[in-house]
Amino acid sequence: MTQPVVHPQTNSKGVSRFVLYVRKVVAMVVAVSAGFYLVFRHRLYKDPNNPKNTRYVQYFCRKLCKVFNIDVKVHGEIPREPALWVSNHISWLDIAVLGSGARVFFLAKAEIESWPLLGKLAKGGGTLFIKRGSGDSMRIREQMTDFLKQDSPVLFFPEATTTDGTRIKKVHGRLLGAAIEAQKPVQICLICYVNQQGELDMVAPFIDDMTFAQHVKNVLEMPEVTAHLMSLPAIDSTGHTVDSLTAEVQQKMNEGLIELQAKVLRKPVVIA
Repeated sequence: MTQPVVHPQTNSKGVSRFVLYVRKVVAMVVAVSAGFYLVFRHRLYKDPNNPKNTRYVQYFCRKLCKVFNIDVKVHGEIPREPALWVSNHISWLDIAVLGSGARVFFLAKAEIESWPLLGKLAKGGGTLFIKRGSGDSMRIREQMTDFLKQDSPVLFFPEATTTDGTRIKKVHGRLLGAAIEAQKPVQICLICYVNQQGELDMVAPFIDDMTFAQHVKNVLEMPEVTAHLMSLPAIDSTGHTVDSLTAEVQQKMNEGLIELQAKVLRKPVVIA
């Protein structure tokens, strides 16, 4: 029997890439609308950092992962104990991936607050915004300390920039002082995006000089990607200084990413 010919612009079911793209755009609009509904229906904006609100953040993040065709696989269990969370940073997609697995609030760069729609949604969902290098970090650290003391989990990206996911860059640990002051542990969670060939995915990373709009378009067009999440044993902050805690976090993140990549990649990562 003659096999049907699949045009390069269609999938195996004969659906054009354009139609698939439009469907994803519509799904994204619906998901964002649902996020605003949650914020206003439950009045999250009145008490955006209430620990109970993290369940709504998690629900929204799981919706976003479906829109962007990301299958999240968790290795082990994601802890629920109040902690200061840190993770490697590859893309703005990290927030959806991490938020789908862990009930946390996020620390994000100040520019996100001004993004159309998504900025307001992030703020309503309890996101904290920081201006890197502006002296704002001390105020943010104080806020983070207060949240941790109230058992509100906060996550930030200590590399302070995105990477291609091959390795961990230098950890900037000033904000880790919040865990010491609040007497809370540091919880590391690592991400690895893997494509359908079992290789490190290179569409998900938001790096170089690509615009946000272009990257969103690329993500909407990409085939399914698996985002692997792995949490490490919590680090007790008791007795640590900021410097010693930073050094331990750097070491554990380096080792943890290598371990995760060995589990999920078919080929080892080659670092230039």
